[in-house]
Amino acid sequence: MTAELSRLAGWTAFDVGQHDAAQRHFIQALRLARAGGDVRLGCYVLTTMAMQTLMRGFASEAVDMAQGAYNRAKGQAVPTVLAFTKLIEARAHARENDPRAASRALKASEDLLGQDDSGDEPAWIDFYAHSRLSADAAEVFRDLRNPKAALTWNQQATAMPTGVFTRSVGMRLAIVGTAHLQARNLDHGLELGNRSVDILARVQSTRAEDYVREFNTALTPWRREPAVREFLHRTRKELGVAA
Repeated sequence: MTAELSRLAGWTAFDVGQHDAAQRHFIQALRLARAGGDVRLGCYVLTTMAMQTLMRGFASEAVDMAQGAYNRAKGQAVPTVLAFTKLIEARAHARENDPRAASRALKASEDLLGQDDSGDEPAWIDFYAHSRLSADAAEVFRDLRNPKAALTWNQQATAMPTGVFTRSVGMRLAIVGTAHLQARNLDHGLELGNRSVDILARVQSTRAEDYVREFNTALTPWRREPAVREFLHRTRKELGVAA
């Protein structure tokens, strides 16, 4: 329990951009999990650390960490926990622009989710189901600049209520909007981008701002368009995200 609270504190710190504090909490969580002999939780903590590393721009290191978490827990952790490690590995491969490795890891995650875990699944991993995999797969293929695949996966992702998953909804809108821009659909992309800002302007999250920043980068071909200039001005004003 204490290890999971430390992991959660680390994730909260990471979300607002306090990376040093996040790392301290994660390391503490990892030590506590090891001290308690909880291989499953240790795997989850290390995978969370891999995700932080990925979002900070170190994709290769994130691949190594996710693979290490999987190899350490293989044969001891339930399939859902192992599936999450493969998801983060897939996201890291996508950031490295390696579609084959990303697809293999994503397929491994999907296969593991389909296995029977005999009801021994810890409560802290119950969020990870096929709907979550689908949402993250959309991000994987956005990073690989494959908008068709990204939008196909997004259709399988379950809608989330804005009032409960505020940041997640806002970030997903930015991801899907970016995929539409990659498909050269400016109008729909901007519509989703504006809906994303509507939501994310109400929260404080450095991580969420990064998604809007990536959306803005995808707008580069249309920088002279009045609607685009207006949107970029809005993100500067409401989120402090530079064009």
